Amino acid sequence: MSTEAGTVTDTVAGFATRPGAAERWIRRPAPNASAAAPFSARLTIDVTPAMRQRLKLVAVTRGTTVADLMRALIDAHFSDTAKEPI
Repeated sequence: MSTEAGTVTDTVAGFATRPGAAERWIRRPAPNASAAAPFSARLTIDVTPAMRQRLKLVAVTRGTTVADLMRALIDAHFSDTAKEPI
């Protein structure tokens, strides 16, 4: 706000300018080859907070998601070559 010869004028500065073409600055994650099929079924299980934390830690360490980790574990355990299911 400034005063000039007895008048008050407000000066408003813009917060930020709008970016140019959004496609140039938005990063999209690389498509995951092991992601679920488009029409996959959802499976919900209850785990303890400690187990969830361990699963997330293993997934992050391996550079994957908990969902992909669980799919791989289920595939390994229930594959055609698995000797003894639960």
